[in-house]
Amino acid sequence: MSRRHILFACEGATCAGTLDKADGRTGLLIVTGGNEVRAGTWNGQAMFAAKISGAGFPVLRFDQRGKGDSDGPPGDFRSNGPDIAAALAAFRAECPALTRVVAMGNCDAASALMLGGGVGCDALVLSNPWTIEDEEAAPPPEALRGHYARRLTDPAAILRLLRGGVNLRGLLGSLIGALRPAPPPTGLAQDMADGLAQFSGKVRLLIAERDRTGQAFVSAWKKNDPRIRTCGGATHSFVEAEAREWLEAQVLEVLRG
Repeated sequence: MSRRHILFACEGATCAGTLDKADGRTGLLIVTGGNEVRAGTWNGQAMFAAKISGAGFPVLRFDQRGKGDSDGPPGDFRSNGPDIAAALAAFRAECPALTRVVAMGNCDAASALMLGGGVGCDALVLSNPWTIEDEEAAPPPEALRGHYARRLTDPAAILRLLRGGVNLRGLLGSLIGALRPAPPPTGLAQDMADGLAQFSGKVRLLIAERDRTGQAFVSAWKKNDPRIRTCGGATHSFVEAEAREWLEAQVLEVLRG
């Protein structure tokens, strides 16, 4: 593996990126979400990039403006389209043999890619896209149903219920919530759908089964979308060993496709 740091311009600011080189003509552009820096939580994105480049695909990850090692005014996922576009241009300049770039984003980074219609990339891997506009809202019905499905297979939880260790009023309220129909799509979800409709490349939607953000997306999205893949037992960042392997396999499949 050959890893080096690069700098590139974005609307008058200087952004920092890390490039893991490989010989493949398809590359992976990793887009971070929130205030996350390009190394990822507990260096997770750096390790993921090393695995993907080891499989023969160059990888670029970068700090958006105002975050990590990049200067300039910080923005949010609704306004970081120029950051993604600048990183894509730098990636192609650094690896001129590239003929195809797959962009990958988790949470609001996935939302940014959807809102921007892919921002010039050739394929998208979108995990747990952020559609929540009211963070104080009750969990979506899918989240409650998934929670109780897991509890019903947990002997300790059943024993606690039989022994009276569960607040029955609270339980009843949650069960009623689990039975209610899904709420209508939010304005954000509709904007994301409109943006993605403009994209003609391959799309894969990855959902962590135990993640509220992913559950809210499924609730707001069109049912039975064949592009959705769900990782059983996974949490938001796919930190579980089996979930990490699953994520890597999904991304490699898109890169090879």
